[in-house]
Amino acid sequence: MPRLEIRPFTADDIDAAGTLLARRHARHLDRSPLLPAHFTEPAAATAAVHRACAGQDASGSIATRGGEAVGYLLGAPKSTEVWGPNIWVESAGQATIEAETIRDLYAVAATRWVDEGRTAHYALAPATDPELIGAWFRLGFGHQHTHAIRPVPASRTDPPATSTATATATATATTVRRATRDDIETLARLDLELPRHQALAPVFSAGPVPTLEECLDDWATDIDNPEYAAFVAVRDGEVIGSAIGCPLEKSSSHTGLARPERAGFLGFAAVFPQARGAGAGRALGEAVLDWTRTAGFSCAVTDWRATNLLSSRAWPALGFTDSFLRLHRVVGY
Repeated sequence: MPRLEIRPFTADDIDAAGTLLARRHARHLDRSPLLPAHFTEPAAATAAVHRACAGQDASGSIATRGGEAVGYLLGAPKSTEVWGPNIWVESAGQATIEAETIRDLYAVAATRWVDEGRTAHYALAPATDPELIGAWFRLGFGHQHTHAIRPVPASRTDPPATSTATATATATATTVRRATRDDIETLARLDLELPRHQALAPVFSAGPVPTLEECLDDWATDIDNPEYAAFVAVRDGEVIGSAIGCPLEKSSSHTGLARPERAGFLGFAAVFPQARGAGAGRALGEAVLDWTRTAGFSCAVTDWRATNLLSSRAWPALGFTDSFLRLHRVVGY
């Protein structure tokens, strides 16, 4: 067998990388058929690689055997402080014939990234490829975030956006309805709950927590936006939680190969701490799923931090299955 050779990626490698990406996506589509099918076509996959290569300060590596491309890796930084001095391998940023090759590709590409001071590394990889995920794990990466997908419900969920649970000795019904302007103050307070929760163990997210005033201003503008479907969970006459559905195009985290066609997005859900554990989160999720059906979407997408104990259990229980995993490594510790 010819020797594996690794060198820096150049624009001349885009076509070969596109062919590799189309093959990878075809394998991914076999196990996650709700993903966008057109990226199995070399032209569409090549265009995706071209966009990845054109990103500001993008760089990477390509692997060849006997002059034939057998793998590539591309990353580019995001200009936001929350991710640290970063580099991101997005959904079109990698493909290999053999999973182990990603380790050789990373060794070359990451040398430049670290020399540039980019020590926080993120990689989006197909969740259905355990060999590739294992190769990334052997590079010191861990599972940070999950992208997931499911079909829209064929009919109204059962129970239909209503959950009855026993929080104490007395059963308390939780109902879900569309949010109104009268809910804005509570919706704004709920907006603070998710970042607060994720700042705690075991997530320890460094994401910023907005101010209540900022959330109030946002809701005053967005409550009437028809592209967003806001729901509230009510128990004993009080709003205890909220969730938002919208077209997936509103999400900057789900792009390219990770953006299914005609997809609805469960973009946010939160329940006040004192009201958790009695079914409000599930009822809110069911309400958003019902909305995706009635709005005519073909599938529903969401995502969560792997270390968020609440969402990482609630959303798979609603039928969401992993499509991509965001892997993460900090170099130098």
